[in-house]
Amino acid sequence: MLAENLEITTPIEVDIIALDKDDRVVVLIEVKIIQAQETAPKQRIADYRISWMKAVLAKISKQRTIIPYAMFVDTEQILIFKWDGVKLSGPVCSLNTGEILCHYEPEFGNKRIFKRYLTRLVEAWLRDLAYNWKSEIPTASEQIAKIGLLPLLAGGTTKSGVEIGGNFIYRD
Repeated sequence: MLAENLEITTPIEVDIIALDKDDRVVVLIEVKIIQAQETAPKQRIADYRISWMKAVLAKISKQRTIIPYAMFVDTEQILIFKWDGVKLSGPVCSLNTGEILCHYEPEFGNKRIFKRYLTRLVEAWLRDLAYNWKSEIPTASEQIAKIGLLPLLAGGTTKSGVEIGGNFIYRD
């Protein structure tokens, strides 16, 4: 069964949201540790989670709230999609997770990473993009700027393990 056919009810639990400087949700982020080793099962899992994000974005859009970007992160790739309220386009940006996150965890790729830690590393990267706390020019800034996401992240923050519904964040 495709996630697009699921009945999505609010509140919706999400892994991470990125907020702009005015506390509007600008990115819905799904973090997944995929245990499968073969390419086909990995791709099916990723496709399902991306389909689920599309269903969530559609549900929230019906409540007159548009979250303009969605991001899928696993230990190998970071895929960023653009949402216009009807169509999920992309990925508009595809990045290598190890190349991005090794700036925040030098041992990334050399040790086992659990979902909670991967979530924290993604948040560190997004906050670096928002505030340049670690790097003068954070990793992938150019690619993120090119798709129009960097200005939305500037001055914003992230929250993990939240429940959302339209304009509401139910849990910090």
